[in-house]
Order: sequence, then structure tokens, then C-alpha cells
Amino acid sequence: MNIIINGEIKQFDENITLNRVLQELSLEGKVMAAAVNMDIVKQSEWNTYILQNSDKLELLDFVGGG
Repeated sequence: MNIIINGEIKQFDENITLNRVLQELSLEGKVMAAAVNMDIVKQSEWNTYILQNSDKLELLDFVGGG
């Protein structure tokens, strides 16, 4: 199935969790927030949140600056 991640189409197996996507992209521990179809998904739900074909996933990392 296709998932659009930060504007780029990626292919994954069906019934994949948000956490598994982060693992496959080697982003575990780097992502601070995730939104699926413009809805924030709490980190406590990443292990059980199953993505659907054509979902739009935005992964955010907060950067400090001055």
C-alpha cells in the first residue's frame, strides 16, 4: 500500500502501524510528533495506530533555535 510521508509516496505492507513505519525509515527516537490526514496521533498510540492506503503522514521534529 502507498503512504504519503511528508509529501513523498512510500510503499509498505498492509496493516502497518505508525511505529513500524518509523522503524522501517530508521526514524525511531527522532520524530517528536506525527499527524495522519491532518490529525495528531499521540505517541502512546503509535504502536497500535494502523495506517491505511493513501494516508498522508506528516512527521515532525522540533528544532530549537534563537
